[in-house]
Amino acid sequence: MSSATRYSGVDKIAAKNSIYTLHMTTIKNWGLTLLKSFHALKDENLLWENNNQEQRMRLKHARILAAKALEAQLKKKRVLLEHELTLLRTNNDAKVAMLKTKCKQDIKDYKEYLTSLKTLKHSIQNSFDHLPEAVAFTIHHHAKQLLNQMWETDDFENKIHHELHLIKFMTTVHEDTRRHLEEGTSNDSLPEKTLRLIQNKPSF
Repeated sequence: MSSATRYSGVDKIAAKNSIYTLHMTTIKNWGLTLLKSFHALKDENLLWENNNQEQRMRLKHARILAAKALEAQLKKKRVLLEHELTLLRTNNDAKVAMLKTKCKQDIKDYKEYLTSLKTLKHSIQNSFDHLPEAVAFTIHHHAKQLLNQMWETDDFENKIHHELHLIKFMTTVHEDTRRHLEEGTSNDSLPEKTLRLIQNKPSF
């Protein structure tokens, strides 16, 4: 083999080694860049979590307070209605007629209940954000049925019974909502007490 041929072979090997080294360096640099990007994204996500933690806690606390306030209002209304039912059973016919007339003419209460039912639905959807739309609709629809039964009956005593049941149902919904927020239960939890009330419909 001539000296020129030998040197030509060496040059080819050196060139191949140089290309291989360049290729490996490129891969290494690409890998380091990808790793840095991953850590930067991870740090950014962590910073976002830290910055929004306080806001999420404030929102959760506000929902708990709102649920407690609604519970208190509903329980107070329930006590008043139970007292009114007692008076109905013991007072004379004139007072019964007066209460019946008042109930028929008080359309304002009906509109307020409709607003409360909308709030009820939003409360369920915001607190149980994993809850299927069909379940939230079922809860709202059941409450609407109770409201319609209350206003469609001509018997005043039955009307109060229906209203008491409606208030009990709404109170249970808010209790389920508050308990879910306070206890921080799993994302797949359900408003179990509310759903049990729907299954066990009362008969009057």
